[in-house]
Amino acid sequence: MDRPDEAVAAADVEVTPAGRFRVYLGAVAGVGKTCAMLDEGKRRLQRGTDVVVGFAETHGRAATAARLAGLEVVPRLRVEHRGAVFEEMDLQAVLARRPAVALVDELAHTNVPGSGPNAKRWQDVFALLEAGIAVITTVNVQHLESIADAVERITGVPVRERVPDWVVRRADQIELVDSSADQLRRRMLHGNIYAPSKVPDALNGFFKTTNLVALRELALRFVADETEEELLASLSAAPGTPFDTAERILVAVTGAPGTGAVVRRAARMAARAKADLHVVHVVAADESAADAERVRAELRGLAEDVGGRWTELVADDAARALVAYASRHQVTQIVLGSTHQSRWHQMTRGSVIRRVLRYAADADVDVHVIARRASPPPGSEPAGAPVAGG
Repeated sequence: MDRPDEAVAAADVEVTPAGRFRVYLGAVAGVGKTCAMLDEGKRRLQRGTDVVVGFAETHGRAATAARLAGLEVVPRLRVEHRGAVFEEMDLQAVLARRPAVALVDELAHTNVPGSGPNAKRWQDVFALLEAGIAVITTVNVQHLESIADAVERITGVPVRERVPDWVVRRADQIELVDSSADQLRRRMLHGNIYAPSKVPDALNGFFKTTNLVALRELALRFVADETEEELLASLSAAPGTPFDTAERILVAVTGAPGTGAVVRRAARMAARAKADLHVVHVVAADESAADAERVRAELRGLAEDVGGRWTELVADDAARALVAYASRHQVTQIVLGSTHQSRWHQMTRGSVIRRVLRYAADADVDVHVIARRASPPPGSEPAGAPVAGG
């Protein structure tokens, strides 16, 4: 038992509140994110907090459904779309109920058209936060915009539902719900994730050991990046502690296929290096406005989603313009996508990459050349592809 003076000392310690926005992050479906969210909701309910379930997806899992007992569930909104009836979170009902905390599963979910004012569930979550309602939610690492293309290459499964990185990074707390590959496969065999009829295809497809190990590493790295960021922020706030973000990364974008993958790769590099990300598009002086607008429409939103700063430059010499921009903004690393220029093009106009390398060497800036990879074509999803829930 603590002595009285120890109890007083403990009471004087400042404890940071849990925050208004909490995300449970997992590597794949079935790790237990929804269960963790519901368990946290029950803990808060037992402490006297007004908690409701805005939306929880059980996927028919008995253990998950059992955790709903004792929690108030806001009735779902039933929406007819293309001859079928779907159930969505009733955003207006949750707002009208005005709980202190709302539990909202599957942050990356795309809402059925006609179900409410927002296309994505993360937008619904922000509407709740803006109304003063705290939110606890879940998401799989595969749905993060900067990671989705890597997951597609690893698994061969298209990631159709995505959430901007900045949405998750805005959370007050990100908690990893972790599970080893072997444990997940055992849970799959025991029927705790998918129906028995789907288990063989899943184990031989998306839930192969190699896939699970890779996805777990991506999730661990993302959370580790966030944890280190919190540590650095704490150190920077300490009096007398010097702090400076030394690394700054520039990624050059064009309209070439695979540029999106290059941007996402650069975003991951920037996150791990705690670096600012500059996404720069050089428009030739004689380039048509239509071409520039096409590139802007495709890539500017992606740059914002991965937390980058979008900049357009007008210049005939792209290589010199990129390095000059890097020098002005103290960029330490430049990321370029590989090209497939013909030998004749290189002889007559020169290789942009070679010239960037030459100019960057004089400016003391490192250069990375990243292979452009196209995403798997739609409809190539193999058997055993996962649902979003966990």
